[in-house]
Amino acid sequence: MSADLGSGLRAYLKLLRYRPAAAPFFAATIARLPISMAPLGILLLVQSEREAYSLAGFVTGAFAIGSAVGTPLWGRAMDRFGQVRVILPTSLVSASLTVLLALATIGGLPIPGLVVISLGAGLSFSPVTPAMRAAWRTVFPDPKSRRVAFALDATSIELIFVGGPLLLSALLALTVPVVPLLVTAGCMAVGGVAYCRTDAARRSRPATPQPGDLGGPAPADVRTHRSALTVPGVTAVLIVMLMLSVGFGQLDTSMAGVAGELLGGTERVGLLFAAIAGGSAIGGLAFGARTWGFDERRGVAVCLGLFAVFLVAIALLIALAGAPLGALLPLLFCTGLTIAPMLIMQQALLDHLTPAYRLNEAQSLLSATNMVGAAAGTALAGIMIDLRGVATSFACAAVAAGLASVIAVLNQRRWRAAEVDATRRHADADAAR
Repeated sequence: MSADLGSGLRAYLKLLRYRPAAAPFFAATIARLPISMAPLGILLLVQSEREAYSLAGFVTGAFAIGSAVGTPLWGRAMDRFGQVRVILPTSLVSASLTVLLALATIGGLPIPGLVVISLGAGLSFSPVTPAMRAAWRTVFPDPKSRRVAFALDATSIELIFVGGPLLLSALLALTVPVVPLLVTAGCMAVGGVAYCRTDAARRSRPATPQPGDLGGPAPADVRTHRSALTVPGVTAVLIVMLMLSVGFGQLDTSMAGVAGELLGGTERVGLLFAAIAGGSAIGGLAFGARTWGFDERRGVAVCLGLFAVFLVAIALLIALAGAPLGALLPLLFCTGLTIAPMLIMQQALLDHLTPAYRLNEAQSLLSATNMVGAAAGTALAGIMIDLRGVATSFACAAVAAGLASVIAVLNQRRWRAAEVDATRRHADADAAR
């Protein structure tokens, strides 16, 4: 076991020393910091200027809605026009609108105007995350190497959700509230431009000719799958992600509720997030560090079930004993151990099922589904905490995760058939090349 882990860690270091992989990965990391920084930065700036969390929530919500709507549209555009032609303009437009939002907020623009600008910034938010996930296929044609890349990528996302708010908090402590949002805009622009300069972005182009490119009709396979949603097995993966993301949204809000109601203040929420994010980061690195003797489709169902069990344990702990940190933090850490492996396996399953010419769209749909589900879970958790308390909110998160596990179990046969078809399709494509 330790030998496998050591070999896996060497594989991560080898990946980071491999310039065709390291360059887009580090550029994407900078570009993706705004995923966690932008919503919090908008919320804090608007609240500090208008002194109302409700108004700040409207502006922040507009950004989230815009992102959820725009991401799958940009993913489909990347499949048609390539990554650079989409990521470069969206990065610059979203960064410009974020700067405009910051200046308009301190300039006294009415809330409806701020909502419109925020919606535009979210709608144009660059789809770097799905682009990076799709680009791994270009960088690593070998599925084994790609699994290591997915593991490192998922772990980096977890660290972004911890590091982004920490960076924003440091900027707030040292500067005025408008500066963090301006820095966020800078990350959007610098990271997006840097990513577009990499070989991975430039080489990630449509895998088959588009209609009319060769002066003739579209290939039969393109006509069959005009959208990633029509690819067998993809919709089921998205439904599982939707239910899981509802659980994620409930979990995040529930942890904030625990800190505020049971631990004496929201300033302690960082401890809770650090425990679960730390577990997720370690779980992701450990999962990608060795080869496991099961398929992703089975592993997704098992991890979802374990995630639900840990959430039930947390709910029972809070209901019976309050929130003793000595027991709560280890439980959150164990819960986190299941998160990154779940996400890695879902990405790998989607990567295997989806034809290359629809992969950007499929990964974008996965990201958008995650955002929509998390937003719904956040709203639901707020209602449950007010009506029934924090323990009930954790229990509802467990129900959402349990439903995701059941859906995954029910789709095992369908995913198996789709995997067989996808394997045959990939073999035909390799033979044609």
